[in-house]
Amino acid sequence: MPICYRQYMRVCFHVLSRISMFLGLLMIAATLAPPRWYITALAGPWQEPRTGVLIVLGADAVNENTLGQSSYWRSVYALWAWRSGAFHHVLISGTTAITTPMRDFLIGQGVPVAAVVVEDKSESTRENAMFAVPILRNMPGPYVLLTSDYHMWRAHRSFAKAGISVQPRPFPDAGKRLTQWSARWPMFLDLAVESGKIGYYWVHGWI
Repeated sequence: MPICYRQYMRVCFHVLSRISMFLGLLMIAATLAPPRWYITALAGPWQEPRTGVLIVLGADAVNENTLGQSSYWRSVYALWAWRSGAFHHVLISGTTAITTPMRDFLIGQGVPVAAVVVEDKSESTRENAMFAVPILRNMPGPYVLLTSDYHMWRAHRSFAKAGISVQPRPFPDAGKRLTQWSARWPMFLDLAVESGKIGYYWVHGWI
């Protein structure tokens, strides 16, 4: 085996070892000391406005007929908000694969069909805001935005940038996962991805 090849393999092994060690330490840190302060900062003021239009942002889907975990919990908290408030409409925003099962869930749980409005073309938080604007212009406010705690900072500012002032109504998504040891590492990864998206939106002037 040539010497240069052996040296190359040693360098690769050394780098991979360091990366593995770093990821291991990061995973331990995220599990033992999750960034509660960061979740709190992203969620912003914890308010529960109860009137107007409730805007619910979709997240994920298993397939066209099944909600993903984040979309499911957003639907559940939207249902609870509807039942405890005096909203006259619920606007669901996302792709068809996400908004259809969310709509069916809310209607199946008693939200009137006429009260549920769907925007089914948006594929990002920025598009959620942009495509919701012409719909909301025809509805009396106030406008209440419901989404995951760690998503609220970017979502709230995206709607403001699109010209719609919304009242935030976050729910404890990442915050609730803090109580489960097995869920802390996936939650930490969600926060890391969200941080990257915030940076991307900021660079492009979308927030």
